[in-house]
Amino acid sequence: MSDRAVIGILGGSGLYEMEDLEIIEEKSVDTPYGQPSDKYVAGMIHGTKVIFLSRHGLGHKYSATGVNYRANIFGFKKLGAEVIVSVNAVGSLREEYHPKDIFIPTQYIDLTKKRDNSFFPAIPAVHVEVADPFCKAISQILYETGKSLGAPIYMGGTYICIEGPSFSTRAESNLYRSWGADVIGMTAATEAKLSREAEICYSSISLVTDYDVWKDTAEEVTAEMILSNIASGVGTAKNIIRAAVPKIADIADCSCRHALQYALATSPAVIPQEVKEQLLPIYRKYLPEGDG
Repeated sequence: MSDRAVIGILGGSGLYEMEDLEIIEEKSVDTPYGQPSDKYVAGMIHGTKVIFLSRHGLGHKYSATGVNYRANIFGFKKLGAEVIVSVNAVGSLREEYHPKDIFIPTQYIDLTKKRDNSFFPAIPAVHVEVADPFCKAISQILYETGKSLGAPIYMGGTYICIEGPSFSTRAESNLYRSWGADVIGMTAATEAKLSREAEICYSSISLVTDYDVWKDTAEEVTAEMILSNIASGVGTAKNIIRAAVPKIADIADCSCRHALQYALATSPAVIPQEVKEQLLPIYRKYLPEGDG
C-alpha cells in the first residue's frame, strides 16, 4: 500500500475536465469479467494520483442495468485504486432535499435483480460485512469540503437502488418513502458492494435531479430534466473532488481496506487454481505465501 491513496473517480466523462488536473494517460484494462465501460484516464491533482472512469461509457452508451460493474471495479483495483468517489444522479424522496442539492448517503437498500454484484458468487465462499456500506471517513471529508465551499450538501440517510432502466411508478415511489428511504438511484448500491469486496473505500456524491414521482406538484420526471440538472451539479461535484483529493489521499489506512480479513470461509487449498488467478488482485494478501 502506498503512503498516499490512489483515488478512483467514477461518473460521467465530463468529470475529468477540471482545473488543476494533469492528465497523464488513458489506459484500457482487461478483466476476467469482460471490458469496463470505457478507458481509464489517469492523472494528478495537487500531487495525488487520480483515475477516472466514465460509468456509462462514451456518449452514455450503457444504461444502469447494462453497466459491467464487476469489470469497472476490478479495473480500478488492478490499477491500484484504494478509494473510489462516485458521482451519480438521484431522485429525492424527501421534501427537504431539493433538485440541485447534493446528498452523501450512509446506507442503501438494494432492489436490483439482474446484475452480477459479487466477485464471489460460488467458490470461494466469502461473506463481507456491509453494515455501513459507504466509507465513513471519505464521506465525512466530502461533506465537510462541500460545506466549506458553500454547496447545498447533506449527509446521512438511505439510498434505494432500483434496477432500472425505467423510473418508478407513483406507488413504488410512495412505498420507498414509507420505508424511510431518502433518495433513489440505479448505481451506488452495486458499486458500493463490489468496492467493499475489493477492499476499496467507496463514497457517493449523489446529485439530486428531481423529486421522483411521489410529489404531485413537482415537474414531471424526464430524462431531459435529469440530464439538465446533472450538468448543473457536475461543476459543484468537481469543485468538491478537487478540494477533497489531498485530504482523502492522506488517509493512510481504513477498515474498508481489510474487509476480507475475516470474510473468507473457504480454505485456500480447495479453491481451484484458475479461480485463485482470476481473483488474485483482490485477495492476494490472504493467500499463503507462494500460493496463487
